[in-house]
Amino acid sequence: MHHWVIKISNKEIQLTIQGQTVSSNFGTVDRARFNLEQLVNAGISNTLFNNKQASFSDEQEALIMQLSEISLEAYNKLKTHPFFVEYLQHASPLRFYTDTNIGSRPAKRGAGTTISLSDLRAIPFVGAWSQLKQNVTGYYGVGTALQAIEALGKWKEVKDIYNQSLFFRTLLDNCEMAMMKSYFPLTAYLKEHPQYGDIWSMIFNEYKLTKRYILQLSDKKTLMENYPVDQMSIKMRERIVLPLITIQQYALIKIRDMEINDINTPIKQDFEKLVMRCSFGIINAGRNSA
Repeated sequence: MHHWVIKISNKEIQLTIQGQTVSSNFGTVDRARFNLEQLVNAGISNTLFNNKQASFSDEQEALIMQLSEISLEAYNKLKTHPFFVEYLQHASPLRFYTDTNIGSRPAKRGAGTTISLSDLRAIPFVGAWSQLKQNVTGYYGVGTALQAIEALGKWKEVKDIYNQSLFFRTLLDNCEMAMMKSYFPLTAYLKEHPQYGDIWSMIFNEYKLTKRYILQLSDKKTLMENYPVDQMSIKMRERIVLPLITIQQYALIKIRDMEINDINTPIKQDFEKLVMRCSFGIINAGRNSA
């Protein structure tokens, strides 16, 4: 009798396919065949090769839980910063999401004019960080957790999990992709901002810390080095996105200046349209990237 338990459901799988990805995944016979074969292959592999080695030991599970708790604590510290939501509204196109009609739902749940963290929906929240090129939701807290575990003398154990577990490795691969799509020079001017400089520095320092520890864990020199095709694909898309996000940031700065000085002219509306048009281009390029 086995003395271990698989805690991830492996009897069936239910998929929700987002509308905008239906055509890209199943729009042609070749694409549909490839993606359906991947699903069937995963099911067959799980049935034939399901074994104890695919699961975590109690010690490994405890270590992953410890990583999770440290990471969550770091993320909550950022979220509870008194200017967290204001920073996102100030620096990103968050407040324009409703006007652009991006996503299938409103940008926020509440009916009020102010935005709180609990009101925000996932698409505008994640999308705003993406258009800021900071991608906080993809990696924040990971570097802090890995650094803490190393300080506790458990680095070898984490390294073993990384080398043995496809689940854990994929989780950190996703962090690498989020960081690969980040670009902090875009918002570096906020570092000296009297109100938001602290948050910008917190995010940038966590980015650098996470990058350092993930590369140390993977024994690689660059992000996504294991996936050269995807790496190149992202680099190509980012060359398209960079001019758009630069124009968008310029427009946001001009809008903020007009609002601070209580200037309401037709050109302000032009800058607002520019922010929204850039959003369309940035999001379309992002959907087509790796």
